[in-house]
Amino acid sequence: MNNRTLKPFLEDIIEGFRNFDKRILVLLVVYFVQGMINNLGHPVTPILITSTGIPNEMFGYFFSMMSLGLVIGGPIWGILGDTWRKETFVLIGLLIYSAGQILFGFVDDMYWKVAFRFMSGFGVSAAITLMLSHLIVISADNERAKNIARSVALMGLGSSVGYLLGGEMNSSALMIRLFRTDLYQNIFLIQGILNAILAVSLFFILRAQVVKEVKVETAVKERKSFLSGFKHVKDLSPNLILFMFSITLISIGAINVGKYLEVYFNELGYNPDFIGRYVFITGIVAILTNIFLVPLILKIQRDFKVMIFTQIISAIIIFVIFRLPNLLLMLYTVFMFYVVLKAVFAPLEQNYISKHAKGGRYGTMMGIRQSFFSIGMVIGPLIGGYLYSIEPLYVFDFSALMFLLGFLLLLFLEKKVKRELRDLKVNS
Repeated sequence: MNNRTLKPFLEDIIEGFRNFDKRILVLLVVYFVQGMINNLGHPVTPILITSTGIPNEMFGYFFSMMSLGLVIGGPIWGILGDTWRKETFVLIGLLIYSAGQILFGFVDDMYWKVAFRFMSGFGVSAAITLMLSHLIVISADNERAKNIARSVALMGLGSSVGYLLGGEMNSSALMIRLFRTDLYQNIFLIQGILNAILAVSLFFILRAQVVKEVKVETAVKERKSFLSGFKHVKDLSPNLILFMFSITLISIGAINVGKYLEVYFNELGYNPDFIGRYVFITGIVAILTNIFLVPLILKIQRDFKVMIFTQIISAIIIFVIFRLPNLLLMLYTVFMFYVVLKAVFAPLEQNYISKHAKGGRYGTMMGIRQSFFSIGMVIGPLIGGYLYSIEPLYVFDFSALMFLLGFLLLLFLEKKVKRELRDLKVNS
């Protein structure tokens, strides 16, 4: 590229940055920070559990209870956010999450740990649901899918950085000297404090943005009860319900792969800093995928076919990889292709669901979506814990089966939609 062509190229980049909605830019930064803070405790969670004498299979129960909080919290926070001001409930939810994480770290009784994990999941679901619905509302129609992809990428990158920092905090001589991070519960204390600071900051950020949004939306919002979010499932089309069920199956597989891989690393004798570095690398792969690959897929407008393809290949990779020699080499090579496929699928499915939101009720729709996704996150680790206690390999085989079922359901749905469109054309 010579100087004559380089100058217009740079000018286009600068002009694009100037025209980029600053509200969305701020929100994307928040996604990164939230992902980072929310994952500081994850690298030390497996060793925290085993150090207190709690068996490995309980890891599944702890994660399931957090996911159950997400299932119940998603529709509730979604309805509240569509009815009143989002920023208030994001603040409340994140403060609940902070308290739950700190208590989880400091209490040794496994039954109380279960309760506090539920508390954390219920609290954090407010930010997950309402930030996404807010992002969709303030995005232009032609930028919505791209902004969802950017948010997924940045939260994924933040999560990876959080894993890296959480693992390094546990082994860093400086951090140990300053904050006694060799004590695993202190990492959860740091996480809770930082998350509370984020909650207050996000309250004021969203308040400034929502004021502008309210001026545009003139419709009076109807007040609803807490549980009315679940009632909206009956308003979904049969095809969208089938799609939501596929999300549940796929989330079962994905969460078991992600979480039990960490437990497996811990059992093989790898330290939290190793887990943190590995997850950081997978995060870099994911964000590069969202930056370079997802926009290309959106351009070819074959979203559904790509979603189908990702699941069958994921099933094959997860089934085969743990049976190959030199597992660590496979995890740094073949497994990364699975990471790419997973990174591609997330923004495509969220964009597909957002297109079905009626009357601008994005919070309600994303709350329902979060519930279906989180149901998989509840069921998966419970079954995974049982399978892991028998044979660790069975957990990953079960994940491969879930990806395969997700593939078959999406394939059936694609053929069903095509048949309905064909019949509609014939009848018209």
